[in-house]
Amino acid sequence: MSDSQSPSSSDCGSVSPGDQNIGRSTRSSNGSQIIASMPSRHWRDVFWLAIFIIHLIGLGFVLGVLGLNRFKISDRLNIDKYANAPLSSHGGLTEDYWPLFAVAGGVGALLGLTWLLLLGSKANQMMKVSVHILTTYLAVIGVLCFWGERFFCGVAFAVGAALQFLYVISVIDRLPFTMLVLQKAVKMVWTLPEVMRVAYAFMLVMLLWMAIWSFGVAGVVASGMDDQKRWWLLVVLSVSLFWTGAVLCNTVHVIVSGMVFLVLIHGGRQSSTMPQNSLMNSLRYAVTTSFGSICYGSLFTAAIRTLRWEIRGFRSKIGNNECLLCCVDFLFNLVETLVRFFNKYAYVQIAVYGKGFNHSARDAWELFQSTGVEALVAYDCSGAVLLMGSVLGGLISGTCAGVWAWTKASDSVVMVGPTSMLMGMVLVGVAMVVVESAVTSIYICYAEDPLLIHRWDAEFFNQMSEMLHRRLQHRSSRASEVLNRNRLDSHMQGTLTV
Repeated sequence: MSDSQSPSSSDCGSVSPGDQNIGRSTRSSNGSQIIASMPSRHWRDVFWLAIFIIHLIGLGFVLGVLGLNRFKISDRLNIDKYANAPLSSHGGLTEDYWPLFAVAGGVGALLGLTWLLLLGSKANQMMKVSVHILTTYLAVIGVLCFWGERFFCGVAFAVGAALQFLYVISVIDRLPFTMLVLQKAVKMVWTLPEVMRVAYAFMLVMLLWMAIWSFGVAGVVASGMDDQKRWWLLVVLSVSLFWTGAVLCNTVHVIVSGMVFLVLIHGGRQSSTMPQNSLMNSLRYAVTTSFGSICYGSLFTAAIRTLRWEIRGFRSKIGNNECLLCCVDFLFNLVETLVRFFNKYAYVQIAVYGKGFNHSARDAWELFQSTGVEALVAYDCSGAVLLMGSVLGGLISGTCAGVWAWTKASDSVVMVGPTSMLMGMVLVGVAMVVVESAVTSIYICYAEDPLLIHRWDAEFFNQMSEMLHRRLQHRSSRASEVLNRNRLDSHMQGTLTV
């Protein structure tokens, strides 16, 4: 996957730079103890906070104008003349397409709520279904696109199905351990009903923003401008929605990971040493002093993580093709460098220590590498499995809206479908991030002090330790093989030179 200040005694276990080593040694000796006297946090990455707020205000205005221009009356605000729309083009009305996006939002929210409600009883089954059914779903949609003479969309979904199939095949041996980690994360989250309520609240906030966003997008789809200009507008608006959705998801990530970290540190939420109002403190920090760091990290983290997963899966299946392996290794090393500064584990450091994003990401990665836990993190595919669930939810939402659009105006399906899919992905992602936050916190705690995990679940601790030992042995043997191969090559070259 790829600055600090400390809070007062009632805060969520934050540690300043000078106190971090003391804090870790204190936790190592007694996991229920956290340094009591800590100054308040400072605001981090304020520039990106300002950019995000300006982006929301400006985009909200633009969305309102785009939607109103076609609401009830065609070209109400005379925008089409600035877009050089053809005089013969009348387009449609905003209310013709707005209900289609309402369906996508409703389906996405329903799937997200269902996920949260079934989290305690059916979570593992739902994740397994997501992994195995996504390839088939992509392939079926691709066939339907070819049947509907949408060649480009058909090719896109067929390629997506092929990549998904190859990725699952490449990591099939990792899935048992991944499901174990996800099962324990679900167990942790299920004991914290308050973080579930946070997810519900943020899903509602996301729905409210989507109502405004889809109003403007419906106006764009209904506009009389040519397809190229509409597509460019939709791409810009989709990137904005992706960023906004990522910010809300990562805000939940910071809140939940802060709570999970505290529960592990103090040995349970009922512990007498557990800080008062810990959830409200986590929420307050997430939406104030740490919000700029969340906005900054949300721009890049998801894309880099996805690229890293794909390269890792492809790299493991290359074989002995030296030329291709060299190219992939170059990309792999480049992405690994980026992961050092943009990784999801930074959000745990943000939640606990209140650092800036890059500082948090770098510290988290160095912690993993210094303890060897990075080998375990690289082997785990929990983030990819949860992403598959979000993508499947998005596809279902996009299909529902796309089928209705096909019955009303078939030429709008290509625009309505992808945007509806993005809406569904974001809404389901808000629900999925609750479990992902627990996973990241478990790994951070294991790296800082493995005894915290042992105290929480001794059997799980033994399973993690055994897997870590195996992964480190595997890496050591691979390094020895590469070293021996290089020595043999050097010897052969020396022999030929002589």
